[in-house]
Amino acid sequence: MSSKKKVNALRRSLMQNLTKNVGNLDIRNIEPIDKSKIKKVLICRPNGRLGNMLLITPLVEEVTKTFPGCKIDIFVKGFLAPIVFENYDNVDKIIPLPKKPFKELVKYFKVWTLIRKQKYDLAINVDQNSSSGRLGVKFSTAKYKFFGNLPEGVALQHKDYEHIAKYPVYNFRYFLSQVGLEDKNEPIALLDLKLSEKEIATGKQILDKIIEPNKKTIAIFTFATGEKCYSTDWWAEFYTALKNEFPNENIFEVLPVENVSQINFEAPTFYSKDVREIGSVLANVDVFVGADSGIMHLSSASKAPTLGLFSGSNMKKYEPYGNGSVGLDTNVLGIPDFIKAIKEVLKK
Repeated sequence: MSSKKKVNALRRSLMQNLTKNVGNLDIRNIEPIDKSKIKKVLICRPNGRLGNMLLITPLVEEVTKTFPGCKIDIFVKGFLAPIVFENYDNVDKIIPLPKKPFKELVKYFKVWTLIRKQKYDLAINVDQNSSSGRLGVKFSTAKYKFFGNLPEGVALQHKDYEHIAKYPVYNFRYFLSQVGLEDKNEPIALLDLKLSEKEIATGKQILDKIIEPNKKTIAIFTFATGEKCYSTDWWAEFYTALKNEFPNENIFEVLPVENVSQINFEAPTFYSKDVREIGSVLANVDVFVGADSGIMHLSSASKAPTLGLFSGSNMKKYEPYGNGSVGLDTNVLGIPDFIKAIKEVLKK
């Protein structure tokens, strides 16, 4: 582990120890909520990664449905949240923490001051292990505060509870059930970039310049960070199989911001640094195949059938869902299984 990673790990551990008791109250003793009085909501997810921003869109949808007409502020890190939530009409303000708080102390403290000054009716922390998220809820003056954790001894029984986009919604529903609102029994919303019709049409124009418009299209994304990235040999074998099994379909590669390719740029490629533009292109493909990454979640949020490749133990937590999307465990499945999964999507 590098020195930088060691310092960050130590910092996170220290902050978690300092904030572990923040919000450890019995939510069953909170007075009932009057839905009509919830006008302003704060959602705390101080993380700057694309995937993590997209993975809170189901919770934003849940809050919007529960409290129609409410305005939502989102407490984040980085610059991607305004892009992700661009077409969310009820998202009012994006409140970003600076990426390097100790180098930008003035900005850092201004954020907490801003949260304190807002008149929130409800504040929600998405990740119970997030120190900054818990502090964001604590600093707010909201009457109702949900810190993301369930009371001790409570376990919710849902087969998909482990999923990082779903358990915050299940936890929030439980919280609401304890403050006078009915616990919903309906599917969790899908990830949603809320692409406009114009964006999708523009994406098709871009895609049609790369592929043959009258054929079905397979998009692949060969990159991922760290151990999630499959080797060039792995991808070479898979890409060869794709060409052999799908000679009459388009196959093109979506390139990462690093502009690298695990298949040495052998397929037609698409490169962009514009998140919404990438999403608009993916909205027009018939199937997307790629390892666990922000682009995989972007594909899912763009409503493309998404096949996520997982080699670790985190598939249940991050696998794509909805629109025919599934996670594929590459430790137990092989290329014939991946080909079969693609064929099942294409025949629909």
